[in-house]
Amino acid sequence: MKHMAGNMRSRFTDFLTTDGEKPDRHRDQEFEMNADATRAEVLRRWEEGWSCIFSAIEALTPEDVMRTVTIRGEPHTVLQALNRQVAHYAYHIGQIVFLAKHFRSGDWKSLSIPRGKSEDYNRKPLSERKPGPSGPRAG
Repeated sequence: MKHMAGNMRSRFTDFLTTDGEKPDRHRDQEFEMNADATRAEVLRRWEEGWSCIFSAIEALTPEDVMRTVTIRGEPHTVLQALNRQVAHYAYHIGQIVFLAKHFRSGDWKSLSIPRGKSEDYNRKPLSERKPGPSGPRAG
């Protein structure tokens, strides 16, 4: 989460005008957890990171999609940069979910359709399908 938050801040602060790898980012430190780190601090950074993303995306216009932005000096269209980041975040969120399932073991609550319940789910009318905490998801 710390790495993702740092990446989000770096990539999406001044998204259209500065390189996505900011000079004040210390990527290697994003993988180290300080002994005094609190859950609240990690969550604050996480929320700030997502806020950077949504602010940058909300400001985009259709004309911006084919503009060029850079990440570590490499040119990308805005569309390519967004796709790159979505894939990156999906990868890391998958890691987080995998670890959460491991640590929660038998207490894990499925984020989608629980194992062994696909057929039951598919028989329900669409209006009744609510497999996880936030509705239908892939997986």
